[in-house]
Amino acid sequence: MIKNILIVFIGGGAGSVFRYLTSIMTHKYFTGIFPLATFIVNVTGCLIIGIVTGLYLKNNMTNPDIRLLLVAGFCGGFTTFSAFAQENINLIQMDQLPTAILYTVSSVIAGLGFVWLGLAITK
Repeated sequence: MIKNILIVFIGGGAGSVFRYLTSIMTHKYFTGIFPLATFIVNVTGCLIIGIVTGLYLKNNMTNPDIRLLLVAGFCGGFTTFSAFAQENINLIQMDQLPTAILYTVSSVIAGLGFVWLGLAITK
């Protein structure tokens, strides 16, 4: 149990750092109202989960440590669904309902698409 917690901790820390760096780089080049950094992080996290899952299925992998590190750890620290929800509330409170709807719909469609792409890449 302690080993698993440490694995998730290490992956989560790395994911959080990459999430922070993605946010800095995105805000450096994009200043619009659309929450692009969170969108990029969420769809990229979906792609990573798709790839890891696909590799596990394709290669009959049974080592749970790598999956814990990458899925529960890295993707758990990297993706930001709670920020996604808060940003949608903020957009709605700023009377930006069309942007909130666009953000929600595009995030769900792109997220599903990128998980599928990740699985397809591993076939």
